[in-house]
Amino acid sequence: MAGEPAAAGSVRASSTSTVEDALAVLPGPRTESPLGSGLSEPSGPAGCGPGGRFEEEWQRVVAEIGRAGSIDLICHISPDGDALGSALAAGIALRGLGREVRVSFGDDPQVIPESLSFLPGQELLVPAARVPDAPDLVLCFDVAAEGRLGLLHAKAFAARTLVVIDHHASNPGFGTHRLIDPTAPATAVLVDELLRRLGVPLDQELATCLYTGVATDTGSFKYASTTPATHELAGRLLATGIRHDLISRQLWDTSSFGYLKVLAAALERAVYEPAAVGGRGLVWTWVPYQDLALFSVTVEEIEGLIDILRRPAEAEVALVLKQDPDGTLRGSCRARGAVDVAAACAELGGGGHTHAAGFAVRADVPSTVARFRAALDPTG
Repeated sequence: MAGEPAAAGSVRASSTSTVEDALAVLPGPRTESPLGSGLSEPSGPAGCGPGGRFEEEWQRVVAEIGRAGSIDLICHISPDGDALGSALAAGIALRGLGREVRVSFGDDPQVIPESLSFLPGQELLVPAARVPDAPDLVLCFDVAAEGRLGLLHAKAFAARTLVVIDHHASNPGFGTHRLIDPTAPATAVLVDELLRRLGVPLDQELATCLYTGVATDTGSFKYASTTPATHELAGRLLATGIRHDLISRQLWDTSSFGYLKVLAAALERAVYEPAAVGGRGLVWTWVPYQDLALFSVTVEEIEGLIDILRRPAEAEVALVLKQDPDGTLRGSCRARGAVDVAAACAELGGGGHTHAAGFAVRADVPSTVARFRAALDPTG
């Protein structure tokens, strides 16, 4: 586990090795990832389907990293453990290979949730304003849609090379290079593959970031996306000596007292609609910004509220709406397995996974719920 992060914006670089050195000793292409995640021939929106084209894309991305003078690593707004863990892991690795590295995301102000405050590498973080207007190489992590880039959207698309590394099935395939594998349980799995191809061995800092990403997006290895290969990766990460018990406690079992008050109010506000979703049931609630301000709770702190609201057996789908200071509603939803919530969220400008997705809209609560309900059951 890392100690207190250094001041944001400081970037360290090592001259002991270079990306070019790493490229010279990389193993040759193999037909299957060691994690068995389908990296060689993915289906879906990657733009790199069967016939080895995805392998070719990996080679092109590694070559781009070898040519780049500086590298900007970005993830989606309001980053979760997979997004931030993936970006920081890649940043730590590339810094160790002698690259000038910046890690950022498009929020202002940037807020790191307390649950992720232990992640190493946060000294690499810089505000969105410090990312160049026309970067040389941008690596984009866990961004399911370009709208999730926030303040970094224009800068990312002005880059000479924009590499999208993601695992969301709803990703439309933006960027100049796409490493998008919907079969991977987390973007961190793809970052582990990137580090392998760069010849970077795992250490405790890298393993802490990657374990956080995998554990976050598999619901602590509970979701259907968890495979034997996922546990194999977790085993390799644990073998570095990380304290997975402390990581899990920080991710899921630690909160402020104010969070409990916000949670209580949100549960009191919860609505159950048995006729929604074609009779399968919908449970939803919302958190006004006034509640967050009253109890000094950030919107990032209540990301886990959806995992509590999704517990009722009567409802197939759960939805939580969280209000930003400017009135924007951020929606998080989950399905038990019979409904594609990513498709519904796409109707509201968002996306995600089949059974876990989200969106953001500038609208009131009743109309947003009505739109979401209609998107779930268009025939309804």
